[in-house]
Amino acid sequence: MRSPTEDRAGVFRSRRARTMSAMQEKVLVVGAGIAGLAAGRALAGRGTDVEIVERHGAPQTEGMGLYLPANAVRVLDGLGLSGPLSDSAQAIAWQQIRDRSGHVLADYAADAVWGEVGECLAITRADLHGILLDGVDVRFGTAVRTVDPDGTVSFADGATARYDLVVAADGINSVVRRAVFPRTQPTFLGQVCWRLVTEVTGVAAESPHTWTAMLGSRGRSLLVVPLGGGRAYVYASIDSDTPEEPSGSWRDLFADFGEPAVGVLSGDAPAHFAALHEISGDDWVRDRVVLIGDAAHACSPSMAQGGALALEDAVVLAELLGGVDDAGRIPGLLERYRERRSPRVRFVMAQNHRRDRARNLPALARKLLFRHAGLRMVQANHAKLRELP
Repeated sequence: MRSPTEDRAGVFRSRRARTMSAMQEKVLVVGAGIAGLAAGRALAGRGTDVEIVERHGAPQTEGMGLYLPANAVRVLDGLGLSGPLSDSAQAIAWQQIRDRSGHVLADYAADAVWGEVGECLAITRADLHGILLDGVDVRFGTAVRTVDPDGTVSFADGATARYDLVVAADGINSVVRRAVFPRTQPTFLGQVCWRLVTEVTGVAAESPHTWTAMLGSRGRSLLVVPLGGGRAYVYASIDSDTPEEPSGSWRDLFADFGEPAVGVLSGDAPAHFAALHEISGDDWVRDRVVLIGDAAHACSPSMAQGGALALEDAVVLAELLGGVDDAGRIPGLLERYRERRSPRVRFVMAQNHRRDRARNLPALARKLLFRHAGLRMVQANHAKLRELP
């Protein structure tokens, strides 16, 4: 008997089979991160001639860890990656929200949020990249210099080529977006964060399948996501007036946090610092160029939907282009892509902002909200994401 996750994934597979064609137009995917590798896989699976380029000389693994909500896992399963994913990822069955002292404010099963969509997982970014990269050809060390809306691309080595479609998956600092969509710029969200993977002790070690968020004053929050093998992905953030990293030890900012923070911050594992930015709107399509993933709609990590939206972008784009037998139809299909994805992205952005406001409520109001309506609020945050993209 197939699991609910496998049934949902079958929807993606059956759609792919119905729309398979012999499209041999040249497609360039710029960027070999999550969005780019997923797009390359999805498009190649429909018979499209895809070329993937990446400016770095090797796969990038910044970010340390990833929490994959069920809608992200659904897409990966639909791409045929459920086997290697299950070998590398940790199942997340429960979620807790605690105050800074460690008192539980809300405690619920992940499937109470996601239902039949399937399971939630946690994985290191390096492992997910390895899974997506396996069997995929990428030209590493190939930087794009400029892109024209008609699909003409010049590379840093002086070469020039024209493509029927350019898919920009080159992240929040996208070269393609700056060239083709110069008015679209990231906006600082007033938050900075640190990410690390570390060994765990105490409460975190005793709950290997529980995702835990801790909320403190002044916008301080800390997320602990088990990765298996006695490790956890830790995400810590604070509100900030500037995007610069504060002076001193960032761990000191969370010194008054109780368990499970104590068990994951006591070590000296290095942390990656980042300022958080957002790209709003849906100006993603121009003639033969389309933005996907963070290049199009970077957002707050509050909903853990950055990677999920990128994966969904990839499969929806491939689905719409799967039946193309005439390159002249591509610009119109890209408009259909934008119209289809825009409502879902707007929903996630709105829920991110709502959750960030709730996180910054006064301690007593926040305590009452999460204790009496925590699960209902989280279910509402994710309701539309249970639907297929």
